[in-house]
Amino acid sequence: MRPKKTRWVKCSPLERYFKPQPDSRSNKVEIVLTLDEFEAVRLLDYKKLSQTEAAKQMHVHRSTVSRIISSARKKIAQALVEINTLRIEGGCCKLIKAGEK
Repeated sequence: MRPKKTRWVKCSPLERYFKPQPDSRSNKVEIVLTLDEFEAVRLLDYKKLSQTEAAKQMHVHRSTVSRIISSARKKIAQALVEINTLRIEGGCCKLIKAGEK
């Protein structure tokens, strides 16, 4: 298997841990959303960029963004439907500071 290409991420989440209310019927399962998956959701669903535009910002191919967003949406849906904890961390990413290209 080929090593993953580094994805460029401009936005680090302010909050990295989302847990259901203590009195809910949580499954105590923790789903991990990687930083590149978070970035893909931010660019595509929040900022409404196209996959091509998001791929340019993340310095990867469009098909890679397609796979990343598909995985991210599945994890988010699973966390919501099954009332699971969602943790954001990890991934093969480089955090870009403001003004850096």
